Amino acid sequence: MIKLSAAEIIQATGGAALGLQDPETVFCTFATTDSREVVPGTLFIAKPGESTDGHRFVAAAFNSGASLALVERPVTAEPSGELYPAVQVDDAVLAMGRLAAYAIEKMRSLGPVEVIGITGSAGKTTTKDLLAAIFGAEGATVAPVGSYNGEVGVPLTVFRADETTRYLVIEMGADHVGNIEYLANIVQPDYGVILKVGTAHAGEFGGVDNIERTKGELAEGIRAGGALALNADDERVLRMAARACVPVTYFGVGDKPQYERYVAALNLSTNDAGCPEFTLRLPNGQEHLVSSQLIGEHHVHNLLAAATIAYNAGIAGDRIAHALNTSGAVSKWRMARTDRSDGVSIINDAYNANPESMSAALRTLAQLGRGSEPRRTWAVLGAMLELGESSVEEHDHIGRLAVRLNISKLIAVGDTAKPIYNAAHLEGSWGNEATWVQTPQQALSVLRAELRPGDIVLFKSSNGAKLGQLGDEVAFSSDRFGSGSEPAPTWLSAGDFVEVTDLTGSVAPTASEPATTSSPVATTASASTTFTGQEGTR
Repeated sequence: MIKLSAAEIIQATGGAALGLQDPETVFCTFATTDSREVVPGTLFIAKPGESTDGHRFVAAAFNSGASLALVERPVTAEPSGELYPAVQVDDAVLAMGRLAAYAIEKMRSLGPVEVIGITGSAGKTTTKDLLAAIFGAEGATVAPVGSYNGEVGVPLTVFRADETTRYLVIEMGADHVGNIEYLANIVQPDYGVILKVGTAHAGEFGGVDNIERTKGELAEGIRAGGALALNADDERVLRMAARACVPVTYFGVGDKPQYERYVAALNLSTNDAGCPEFTLRLPNGQEHLVSSQLIGEHHVHNLLAAATIAYNAGIAGDRIAHALNTSGAVSKWRMARTDRSDGVSIINDAYNANPESMSAALRTLAQLGRGSEPRRTWAVLGAMLELGESSVEEHDHIGRLAVRLNISKLIAVGDTAKPIYNAAHLEGSWGNEATWVQTPQQALSVLRAELRPGDIVLFKSSNGAKLGQLGDEVAFSSDRFGSGSEPAPTWLSAGDFVEVTDLTGSVAPTASEPATTSSPVATTASASTTFTGQEGTR
């Protein structure tokens, strides 16, 4: 974090000093909501959460060297009864946002930092990882790890940047109208990209129209002198051009001469590994061959989005293409492929799921099965959460799609995913082609009994369904699969059709599930790229 005095923190947050003799002499160079991350010079943010209260850990933070705490109520040391040095605010989360805005303003006064904002119903994290690779080769870059993208995660990402940071990549998620506007006001992005508008979390938003309205808030939040990138292949995103306050560069598949500034993917195809290959054409007429390491043709728009932002930021075309060609999956459980020594391949895409991304993953699986050496395909599918009243309909569509794509084996996991199995049967999947199980452990038993060399298995669900952990178990377990060590599974048949009565689309979290407010963990992707955090909003 850029060095801030307690006096500056009081000024930025509008808080009141507690236990501070001279706020001008107390300094912070790091900020966190996790007392386990505290080092000397830390601002510890005592944020109340759903399962715990950060105020309980103020003492531990100061024992580890914290300089100051941001609190909603006074905390005293025991047994002395003295106040810990703190800034008291009414709402710690809102105060984090105000402090992040102040930190960015100060960084801009000290150096040429450029802020990039990314939003969309799908593809944000992959695009963020690609931009981190591109910009990381150009200068010191800070980006969030995973999906740390909400009202807590964005400020914490900002706090990882300092006066040496050249590029700050911000992922912006939302679950209500106004969320993106709030985040954009904090970071004031120089460049922005809106990827797509889908049905993900339509239940929370109150419909797709509200999702469009919310994602489009980024178009109105770019700083003067900046630029916006829009997906020309998404009609709802295209409409956001009318809301843009800066020049727009479009991106899409195929030639679109109607756009003056357009980044194109020409001659798009996928190789036997399922990775997209195309000719990247930039607005200046330059063309570069791209052979991505990302699995799935649907990633082409993420690749184009990253290329468009980088082009707008002045990065040379050959350097953009090099980064796109050398960047694979970085964040956890996003089309991550593992090839086992016994010939079984695992694709773990179970960090998040919505109807669009699940359909894309199934199409990729089907394509991999039809490669130069045909393979038996398995789709292990769990719940897509927060779909509201459309939950059963959307899961039903996925089951029918799996049959139409000729997926060899389908396992639906959990009550919310049962319409996938029911629809597969109605579409014509009988006998031992499809089954439904209640838990991931039951799915594991099926896989242990049935997998054989050459099979390729997709795990896809929302994070709460726990299929990411199941995918890792299958990918990295030393157990032999298909060895007969497990009893043969009982495959459901047409007579086992059960009408689903739970239409909420919810999966209860377990004690081991990471909370969305968990604190960031800094890692390094390259010599000049710093990633932070692990959060998830839309």
